[in-house]
Amino acid sequence: MTISKASIKELREQCGAGVMDCHKALIEADGDIEKALDVLKERGFLKAAKKAERVTKQGLVEAYIHTGRRVGAMIELNCETDFVALTDEFKELAHNIAMQVAAMCPRFISEDDIPEDEKADTETATACLLQQPYIKDPDLTIGDIIVQTIARMGENIRVSRFTRFELGNQAE
Repeated sequence: MTISKASIKELREQCGAGVMDCHKALIEADGDIEKALDVLKERGFLKAAKKAERVTKQGLVEAYIHTGRRVGAMIELNCETDFVALTDEFKELAHNIAMQVAAMCPRFISEDDIPEDEKADTETATACLLQQPYIKDPDLTIGDIIVQTIARMGENIRVSRFTRFELGNQAE
């Protein structure tokens, strides 16, 4: 099957994967861009899983203050090297996650962080940051965008902690 350069370019713009990775995914998906995205997503998850055990001691703290200055959030996003932490893509990811925290009020990073006595009463899709639909693209979760970034950058990335502030609401 012949894959057009336009299809490869479109797929690359959507996912950020390399030319050959996009070409192979399109061949596997018989030229269907949506199926190729699923193939790349699956491969990204595999890459992310391989990197999940790597130590993440570098990174940055990102703060987001919403318009009106009544709501804000702060996150610690970690990666393996300071080189990646200084890239615009990593900084943008941190900013977008901080904005997500401010907008969607997650209580936990992942399902693993929910105390046993609260698991039965907790809706993970809203309470867990990594499982929330991404505010800029509800078809993806925060976990998905992190995995895509891991696949593109080749390093483990993780949210270590976050906090959200809202004027008039005090933490218990």
